[in-house]
Amino acid sequence: MDWWELLRGLDDPEHMEFPADYDHSETRARFDLLVEELDKAFTCRCRADRQVQDASHHGDVLVPAAHTAGGEQIIIRVSNFGDLAVYSPGNLGQYLDAEKPLPAEDRRRVEGALNELGYRMVPEDLLHARYDGRSPLARYYPPEHPPTWFVRFFDYL
Repeated sequence: MDWWELLRGLDDPEHMEFPADYDHSETRARFDLLVEELDKAFTCRCRADRQVQDASHHGDVLVPAAHTAGGEQIIIRVSNFGDLAVYSPGNLGQYLDAEKPLPAEDRRRVEGALNELGYRMVPEDLLHARYDGRSPLARYYPPEHPPTWFVRFFDYL
């Protein structure tokens, strides 16, 4: 998959928080199914943040550390754009993709739930590149702290 082509294609300068064809009810129902799938996969009750506003992402799911094979919480974040999702042990941005201490069992469970519902898992390292897209996002940041593609699709605006 050409991630840059996908991200640039989703980068609508007129719609910062969600795409023009965004359906909140559909997105929420799918997010709720993801929480259910993760609850089953990790045999626990995962915490979900559904109160996201002024952001380009829909919500977060946190798998408690006590229920992971790696002994560290796992966070899964779902974007409002293009069925995109990212996940990481600990916190997003804490590890480079190649260094994420995620046991195969945890990776299989997270990716299984995301794949089951048609989410596309974006390599987190890619998202930390400086944002150079079409939206006015960069205007709101000082040059010494420019936004990233993570901000564009997975953060508060």
